[in-house]
Amino acid sequence: MKKSRRDLFETIDRPNALPLPARPYEYAEWYKARVNVDYHIEVDHHYYSVPFQLLREKVDVRLTATTLEVFHKGGRVAAHARSYVRGGYTTLKEHMPPEHRSYAEWSPSRFIHWAGKTGASTAQLVEKILATRPYPEQGYRACLGIIRLGRHYEPERVEAAAERALKFNACSYRSMKAILTAGLDRQDSGESSAQMRLPLHQNIRGREYYQ
Repeated sequence: MKKSRRDLFETIDRPNALPLPARPYEYAEWYKARVNVDYHIEVDHHYYSVPFQLLREKVDVRLTATTLEVFHKGGRVAAHARSYVRGGYTTLKEHMPPEHRSYAEWSPSRFIHWAGKTGASTAQLVEKILATRPYPEQGYRACLGIIRLGRHYEPERVEAAAERALKFNACSYRSMKAILTAGLDRQDSGESSAQMRLPLHQNIRGREYYQ
């Protein structure tokens, strides 16, 4: 073409070049999630709020090292600073139902009522879980899990597990599941202090497993 590279760049490339991005490229990962009854989604073991109107809706999540964005039908509906606290909650007040009223048939009193059908200890456990959360809705997920244990275990076992969980202040769905899986609900309440110090965990099978 009888022109230098510089001449070609100035006459062809530079006039057609686009401006550089406003900010450097940032690596992001995309996920799909469903909004739970507590109007939160779980991403990388942390719970983030979205507008409560999106209950049970599927959303797309863009996750970077510093931020989390939630999209519904192509529009952004929520944005949070990313948290690395496992099991923690990041909640915006504007995402909550007005005045924390019951919504979509869920309310703390209803959860306690459902749990009471299993027994007094189960109801007390659910009530304690709801009371320890900054907002009761944040405990709905754990309470649902506890109530649904009745699909797999007899009500008497769930009630005994709840009584044991209250005794050792292990008030969570995971502790209840671990108690039932290990058969600890069937053990004599007069167990040794060494046994009482054993952590409640789903990987601990209990002595019945080895008989």
